Amino acid sequence: MKKFKISHVFIYLLLILLTLICVVPFCIMVINATHSTNELYTGLSVVPGKYLLDNLRNMLSMVNMPRGFLNSAIVSFSSTFLSIYFGAMTAFGLFEYKFKLKKVIYVILMVSMMVPGQLGIIGLFKLCNNLGLLNTYWPLILPCIANSSTIFFILQYLQSSMSEELLDSARIDGAGEVKIFHSFILPLSKPALSTMVIFNFVSYWNNFFNPMILLFDDKKFTVPLLINNLNSGMLQDLGAKYSAIAISIVPIILVYCLISKRLTSGMMAGAIKS
Repeated sequence: MKKFKISHVFIYLLLILLTLICVVPFCIMVINATHSTNELYTGLSVVPGKYLLDNLRNMLSMVNMPRGFLNSAIVSFSSTFLSIYFGAMTAFGLFEYKFKLKKVIYVILMVSMMVPGQLGIIGLFKLCNNLGLLNTYWPLILPCIANSSTIFFILQYLQSSMSEELLDSARIDGAGEVKIFHSFILPLSKPALSTMVIFNFVSYWNNFFNPMILLFDDKKFTVPLLINNLNSGMLQDLGAKYSAIAISIVPIILVYCLISKRLTSGMMAGAIKS
């Protein structure tokens, strides 16, 4: 009993430490958003200041952040939807069907996960230039259809939890492959889909490299590009920059809070069912 209690205390202390590591930098960022630039140049403060509204006004006078939020929302939500939907469809095909090039496609999928996407930016730029897609959102959205990490993650989930007998019984009842995908695969894969929604949305929302290369018009800039525009000049407005970074995290937190409930409920339902 004593060892049991000591192990629990150690686990709780470790969880508290991990929580502090995650929360403290975020709290410092929010606190910095309430201080003026002069105070931030002076040193780090753990007490909130009184310049939050001034920093927000300065930030809005320098960049069009509402427009940036709209641009990032268009790109992030569209990219996340396409990556999840077509990723689940591809994973279903690799899981359920047997064909000659299945192993080859799986190997290509694994190799593509190891190759950084930045290596193909030159080819993507030339392709978009030839197709007349530069300075549009399409080069940021359409490639997300082939998200190898999403396909791999959902495929692993299907292989570990999906029952072949369930799909066969659906076919016996007259369900087609499209109906099986929408009525069985998607609902039963909610934990995996929810996890990838969170990861993909955060990745697409924070994406800086591709929009920097493919977008030229300030009106189409996403939030990371607008925050980068606050770096101009020798004396930077740190208060405006911290306030921009702080509000840019709000959509990520909202998406996580909404999706995490579906994630935990789906996991609990699967555990009760098993």
